[in-house]
Parts: sequence; structure tokens; C-alpha cells
Amino acid sequence: MSRSIHLATALSLAVCCMAGCGYLLGPSNVQGVRTIHVPIFKSDTFRRNLDYLLTEAVHKEIKLRTGYQLADADCADTVLEGRIIDARKSALSETRFDDPREVQLMLGVQISWIDRRTGRVLQQQTFPIGQELAIHSSQVSFAAEVGHSLATAQQEAVQRLAGQIVDLTEMPW
Repeated sequence: MSRSIHLATALSLAVCCMAGCGYLLGPSNVQGVRTIHVPIFKSDTFRRNLDYLLTEAVHKEIKLRTGYQLADADCADTVLEGRIIDARKSALSETRFDDPREVQLMLGVQISWIDRRTGRVLQQQTFPIGQELAIHSSQVSFAAEVGHSLATAQQEAVQRLAGQIVDLTEMPW
């Protein structure tokens, strides 16, 4: 009797797996794309080193989360290009002497993911800064009084933005 129960359980599990429950095992790569080149992001802002920080963060995210291999420009299947279009720092609250107590840093980027073999644009996205579109850009707040700095805020904003950028390289459901 227990053998028939085990057999029935295994059979029902196999049927559920074959029916497709909406989950994907393994990396969700775009079919036919194995390598990706990410050149240093361009920057339209005057903030130094944001382009290098963002490029490095995107490289790390690709290595950690995807099945793509980073490659040189001449041998990669695709190219992920980006441009930092906006970087804003604004005070959220001030002390009674008008010194900023809590500051918000926002970054906006423009991304293009291009299949180098065909020239086809696989993904194109702009993460702008604006009141209605703030959820798509990367924004962090920091308070110098509790030990935060602009450098740590930039790193956190870049990490969040890199995650959003790498999300674009995943296969749509």
C-alpha cells in the first residue's frame, strides 16, 4: 500500500512539473545570447566617478545574477550601453541653522542593450528623475549626522540602479 502511495505522489509531482507552474529553473537568459559587453557608462553630469562606479556595479550584478559572460567588444554577442543623464542632490530636512540634516541623492540613466550580430535593439529604457517617475530612478537619502556620506549614498544608489539595469537583461515571462 505504501508503495502505491509513493508511486502516486511521484507521478503527481512529475505531472505538476511538466504542466509548467510558472517557475523557471536556471538563468533566464535571452535565447542565443551568451556574452555581453558593458563599456564604461557615459555621463552627462559633473559628479566624478559615477560612470566608473555604475559600470563596475553592473559588471558585478551580471556576474552574480545572470548566466551571461562578460566579453570584449569585438567578440561579444551583445553590448549594454548606458549614459548617466542626471544626478541630483537635494536637502530633505535642515537644522535650525539651515544646514542640511538629511539629503537625497537621485540618479537617472538611459540604457540600450543591442545585439551586436544583427544590430537589433533588445531593450531600451530610460530611468528618469521626476516626481511621477521617481520609482524608476535610483534615489537614496543619507544623513551626515549619523555617519552617512555622499560616497556611501552614491554607492547605494549605484547598486540599486545596477540591479534595475540587469533586470532588463532577463528573459521576459
